[in-house]
Amino acid sequence: QVQLVESGGGLVQAGGSLRLSCAASGRTFSVYAMGWFRQAPGKEREFVAAISWSGVRTYYADSVKGRFTVSRDRAKNLVYLQLNSLKSDDTAVYYCAASRGGSYVHTSEYDYWGQGTQVTVSS
Repeated sequence: QVQLVESGGGLVQAGGSLRLSCAASGRTFSVYAMGWFRQAPGKEREFVAAISWSGVRTYYADSVKGRFTVSRDRAKNLVYLQLNSLKSDDTAVYYCAASRGGSYVHTSEYDYWGQGTQVTVSS
């Protein structure tokens, strides 16, 4: 069992930055790949970024590539998502999730989810 808690969301102006954190508990956290998804009002939850269990491989949606960076600290059971050059289109609830494997881009591949943290970008 893995429990996930996101933090770090907030209100930021366009062009600004935020760092989201995801704290994980559970003995098997280190074997999971971790993903970040987001969901805007009236839209489906979409893939943002993922990082392999080792932290060596990272994956990004085209819409955030070059602006967002995913990382993890396995010793501290933490996963981060650095959001730079934010745009109004980035406004959404951001979720972290844990996966045992797959392509990492589909919500169905994730076993555990956090409650989400709101990111609002004002233009």
